[in-house]
Amino acid sequence: MPHNTNVAFVTLGCAKNEVDSDKMKARLTAAGFSIVDDPALAALIVVNTCSFLMSAVDEGLEVIFDLVNQQAGRPAKAKILVAGCMPARYGDDLESELTEVSGFLSAADEENIVEKAEELLGIDPSSLPAGLAAHGASIRSNEGPSAYVKISDGCDRFCSYCMIPYIRGRYHSFTQKQIFDEVAELVEGGVREIVFIGQDTGIWGRDLSPVQSTAELLDAAASAFPDTWFRLLYLQPAGINDELLSVMNAHDNICKYLDMPLQHADADVLKAMNREGSSAEYLQVLEHVRDMVPGITTRTTFMAGFPGETEEQFEELLDFAEEARFDYAVVFPYSQEEGSAAGSFDGQLDEGTKIERAQRLLDVCDAVGHASIARTVGKTVQALVEGYEHTDAGVEALARWQGQAPEVDGQIHVPIASEDALPIGSVVPVTITDSFYYELEGELA
Repeated sequence: MPHNTNVAFVTLGCAKNEVDSDKMKARLTAAGFSIVDDPALAALIVVNTCSFLMSAVDEGLEVIFDLVNQQAGRPAKAKILVAGCMPARYGDDLESELTEVSGFLSAADEENIVEKAEELLGIDPSSLPAGLAAHGASIRSNEGPSAYVKISDGCDRFCSYCMIPYIRGRYHSFTQKQIFDEVAELVEGGVREIVFIGQDTGIWGRDLSPVQSTAELLDAAASAFPDTWFRLLYLQPAGINDELLSVMNAHDNICKYLDMPLQHADADVLKAMNREGSSAEYLQVLEHVRDMVPGITTRTTFMAGFPGETEEQFEELLDFAEEARFDYAVVFPYSQEEGSAAGSFDGQLDEGTKIERAQRLLDVCDAVGHASIARTVGKTVQALVEGYEHTDAGVEALARWQGQAPEVDGQIHVPIASEDALPIGSVVPVTITDSFYYELEGELA
């Protein structure tokens, strides 16, 4: 083999891209390549891109050009491979415009990462270890106590502001066997929390034969892996039903956590988005969810400044955000995406108005969220240790309870004598003693 078969990854975008990068790393490792953190040590740099929003495209291009410039003064220049959503969205146009990089690999072709790496680095496949049989096994290289697992890909919703169906294709569920094989490997490697993700997790299994449901998947997973937490993200309102809520209640290892990205609450704005619902309908759904699953943690995503959104419609969204009492909310201003239906709508708002409305909405959501998080003080919860922080006061374990999703909802800071006292991956009882915005403080119960 050549003296340098190091591959570095730069992953941009959402958790789904993290899963894709992890699978590509696993394939490369099994085929004899070495994964390194520092791009300066790599013969190949894979930039796994996002193109959901133009801001993400701009960020990706900035990262790519930074890497290109870093290679300029080096005698042995690394190859740069642009992977993921950007090649999927722009296709041949990207190849003709972005001539500074060595190659492209769209999201749909990422299982061919080994062959692409061999091609770009001029490696004879026969010189590589056997590793993966035909590089086709679904394996993971995840490190840490929590891992995302995609249960589906693509989307059939065609929301007017969104390009995902054109980037990722139509909705398709992965089979329960595919999902469980991945989960089993992760659990065997020490993962204690599995986060199921997809563009629309609530309709998993409808395209399988025989038809299955997300509730059945969760029920089977929680039973097959009783010592593992399971969390479900990105659940549209239409996918919330009594069967699913009953399964959440039936298993202690299913997180009582509902992530429901609503985007808006005004019925006319939702219709323009090619979505269904209204503030009244959504409030009924939330009331029913909280009745069925007492103490459930809720999260949503809101969009401010959609084309044609009036001040009255925005005020309705503000009122809804206050009344709905979500524990966590992501707020972002509408982004006019080239190629999307909404991108050509009349009534496009100026950037200042969109940003101003997004900030007003975020202020409301944060006021509600901070008050909600403060109400956890005094509770004793089971917490998953995922890291440490060294402060002037000593060592703190960084943990999360089931009401906190990884990376986005904050952590519990627990003072400990040393890192050995609470190993990463352990689940321990913690009493919440204080809150600060979305961060919590606790002590071992």
